[in-house]
Amino acid sequence: MPTIAVIGPGAVGGAVAGWLAQSPRNDVTVAARTTFRRLVVDIGDEILRSSPRVIAHPSEATPVDWVLVATKTYDVRSAAAWFPGFSEEQTRIAVLQNGVEHTERFSPYVPSDRLLPIMVDLPAERTAPGRVRQLGLGHLAVARSDDGADFARLFRGGGIRVTEADDMTTVLWRKLCLNAAGAISAATLAPMRVARHPAVAQYLRQVVAEAVAVGRAEGARLDDGLVDRILKSAQESSPDAINSLHADRLAGRPLETDARNGAIVRIGRRHGIPTPRNAELVGLLEAVAAHRPDRP
Repeated sequence: MPTIAVIGPGAVGGAVAGWLAQSPRNDVTVAARTTFRRLVVDIGDEILRSSPRVIAHPSEATPVDWVLVATKTYDVRSAAAWFPGFSEEQTRIAVLQNGVEHTERFSPYVPSDRLLPIMVDLPAERTAPGRVRQLGLGHLAVARSDDGADFARLFRGGGIRVTEADDMTTVLWRKLCLNAAGAISAATLAPMRVARHPAVAQYLRQVVAEAVAVGRAEGARLDDGLVDRILKSAQESSPDAINSLHADRLAGRPLETDARNGAIVRIGRRHGIPTPRNAELVGLLEAVAAHRPDRP
């Protein structure tokens, strides 16, 4: 029976922990800021209920086979504080976060060969401690390897699909190109259908084209039609649909700007690739985050 610790039971972490806990093969512990008695995942036509062990302090952690990090990208230090208690030499750490710098974020805290970057496509929202609403099908991707196969096996028979990718660089950059466009929604506080406006459509094209250029420089195989597909998806999205960056800004939470558009700017600079549109979005979102009403 694999022992699994999920750090960060927010939208993604709560849904992942809820599905993992459905299998009698898994022994699940949840590391949270606020404890709760039951984990409830509402998936529309079904409600998943489970009672994993929930702990709120790293001193309560005991060694596990797997650590799944599902915190926001800016919570690296607080997530890493759990590693000593959960880890033994054979413990593997899967990083379920946005962006393309999963290993770079956590390599100061654990050897890189124990880290597995995971691409996450799991629409969900946390409604209360221990309660998550899953809004669509869940998909995770991991690099094809022995560890990747073991990770996929954790979810066998559950409601989250895991694919093993031969080219993880392309998988992560394709997702980052999509996330880059989402910053427009966060900046305008408008659903992505705002891209129906010709000026916004042109701006979105430029944002994503910059991300494609940087991704290709990093070795990602991104086809010429990706920009058009992302624009089409934005224009056809539901009027009420908002992405996680938009939702975080509405809620007054910190933003993952640096791991998304900031990474495109930072890595582009390393390759000598100009990224002015992404830099503009980073500046705008950093400015509005710095002037939240709860800040002096």
